[in-house]
Parts: sequence; structure tokens; C-alpha cells
Amino acid sequence: MNQDETYEAGMTVRRQVLGDAHVDRTAGNVNAFNGDFQHFITRYAWGEVWTRPELARRERSLITLAMLIALNREEEFRMHVRAALHNGVTVAEIKEVLLQSGIYCGLPAANGAYHAAERVFVELGIDFK
Repeated sequence: MNQDETYEAGMTVRRQVLGDAHVDRTAGNVNAFNGDFQHFITRYAWGEVWTRPELARRERSLITLAMLIALNREEEFRMHVRAALHNGVTVAEIKEVLLQSGIYCGLPAANGAYHAAERVFVELGIDFK
């Protein structure tokens, strides 16, 4: 694929994973400063990596959650909790990723992720108790 085709494939996956509302909000904030970066993310992350057939989207979501916990990136983590749920990951599976992350990423990182995930569940009206 050429860069335009990769971008379009990436935009399709980005919309399917993150939802139209999120992607439309992001597109509405594109400007001369961040436009190249947004194009790069769409083309490379979503068009090159997330389209690869070797891992299903739900698996990519689980891996992404674990990495974002390790990096302590709460805003991205919350966005990807929503995406994971959209990709068929269950609350129970998210809980297991969080528990596992406590061992390998550290308790403070896992604790913060638990709180962030719970906020997403509340926002989405998901009963997790």
C-alpha cells in the first residue's frame, strides 16, 4: 500500500477501535502544529500495526493496556480501556491485566490503573462491583 492507502486503512481501524466520536474530536483539534503527528499516528500505529493479522484486536488491546500501565499514561490508558471493551475485552479480563501489572509494573502503577479503569466503567455505566 502507498501512504495514502495506509492512512485510509489506519483511519478505518482507528474509527472501529476508538469510535467515531473520539476520532472526530481528535480530527477537530488538528492544526498546523500537530497535523503531521496525527497523520503519522493514523498511518503508522493504526494503518501499519493495528491492521496486522497476527494478533486480534482484543489481544492488541490487552497488550496495549499492560504497556500503558507500565508507562503510567493514564489518559491514554483510559482511552484504551474504552477501546478494549469495544474490542470484546471483558471487565474481568481488564481486572486480570491490572492484577498482573501489579507484579510486573509495580503496585503504584496498578493502583492508579485500577482507579482510572473504574472511572471509565462508571462513565460508561458498567456495573463492576
